[in-house]
Amino acid sequence: MSVKIRLQRHGKKGKPFYWIVAADARAKRDGKYLEKLGTYNPNTNPAIIELDIDGSVKWLQNGAQPTDTARALLSYKGVLLKHHLAGGVKKGAFSEEEAEKKFQAWLDEKAGLVTAKEDNLAKAKDDAKAKALEAEKEVNEKRKAAVAEAEEVLKAEEVAATATEEATEEVVEETTEEAATEESTEEKAE
Repeated sequence: MSVKIRLQRHGKKGKPFYWIVAADARAKRDGKYLEKLGTYNPNTNPAIIELDIDGSVKWLQNGAQPTDTARALLSYKGVLLKHHLAGGVKKGAFSEEEAEKKFQAWLDEKAGLVTAKEDNLAKAKDDAKAKALEAEKEVNEKRKAAVAEAEEVLKAEEVAATATEEATEEVVEETTEEAATEESTEEKAE
């Protein structure tokens, strides 16, 4: 029986969530499996990978072949390194304690890199939020300026309309006075 370490898809449409399982190579993708080794959630940044490292190493030592994606995940979590170190211990290249120290040093370095990435992502998110806020403030200032300009134009139009009305009233009054004076002069002339 050929055993594969592969991903088994779960989750809903558009939001995948995977189980990392050891399964018979002939089994369906989401079918029967021998052992669940962990989970993989690619929906977050950075992706969340929970893995039973010792169980995965045991399956690798027993001849299980990881798929390409599973191999990348196992490498990311250090399972392949631990499997390699276990081979060195078996051959007598170094002791179990030395292998564990090397693995722990690698885990600490990896944790530092992941923390740095999370910090950079948080900083980038904060910067983007601040930039969006500045852009929104700028747009609001432009809108306020446009409204103030429109109000000034309306006031100017009202003043012009009032002046036009007053001028029209004066012309009407003058015309009325002239017409009245002409009538009186015509009456006097008769």
